[in-house]
Amino acid sequence: MLVHSWSDVDEATCEVRSRWKGRPTIGIVLGTGLGALAEEIVAEATIPYSDLPHFPHSTVETHKGQLVCGRFAGHQVVAMEGRFHLYEGYTSAQVTFPIRVMKELGCDILVVSNAAGGMNPLHAKGDIVVIDDHINLMGVNPLIGRNDDRLGPRFTDMIEPYDRGLQDLALRIALEENVVAHRGVYVGVTGPNLETRAEYRFLRAIGADVVGMSTVPEVLVAVHAGLRVLGFSIVTDLCLPDALEPVKIDEILAVARTAEGKLRTIVRRVLEELSREI
Repeated sequence: MLVHSWSDVDEATCEVRSRWKGRPTIGIVLGTGLGALAEEIVAEATIPYSDLPHFPHSTVETHKGQLVCGRFAGHQVVAMEGRFHLYEGYTSAQVTFPIRVMKELGCDILVVSNAAGGMNPLHAKGDIVVIDDHINLMGVNPLIGRNDDRLGPRFTDMIEPYDRGLQDLALRIALEENVVAHRGVYVGVTGPNLETRAEYRFLRAIGADVVGMSTVPEVLVAVHAGLRVLGFSIVTDLCLPDALEPVKIDEILAVARTAEGKLRTIVRRVLEELSREI
């Protein structure tokens, strides 16, 4: 089995190009915290996932399920308005397929965001974590299988999955904007259940600051494809084992909406500064 089929990636890429002539340099996964960013993109094409060959369909209610193609912050961008998760029943190859297409369209930077549970006692609800590294406890890896060298190398070096220069830029901008942001480690789990007290203790003990159910597969494929990655988590609930409270999804979404404007400002300014460097 191939990691991904080159012909499938090419087929989906050709379909996007038949509807949009842009050449994006930035790919964005509009996860929790960046969803409203779609409204700021000067859209030149909006393509439902159902119109794209080999794309899964998003089953999460808050995810629209379409590619938004256009201009934002001085760049041509392609943005996923809605991502896919392992807990929806998709394979890791299906979850990450759009990242392959972004690469073939011309992207060299990927921006990802997520909602996460905070396990670091120094973090508060609504804080932003600039992801420095991750731990994969999902039990799967989208790079398993026969490798196609056209997509990336057989053995991918993960010494710096999240670009340090982009992290530094994001943290500097957060400081200038008076936004509370931390550098931290994200641990990916499959979900959809939340963790037990014992699991939170374990995850914190192995070095994680935040925990979530996405991002890691996409970043593995992005690094395999040679993309620079900038990742963010919004701390939407506190997962301190000795002070746990029942999680209410409405409250998590409310925290994410409150923090969303701050994260959009950081991402916009990061891309604006990058556009001046080109």
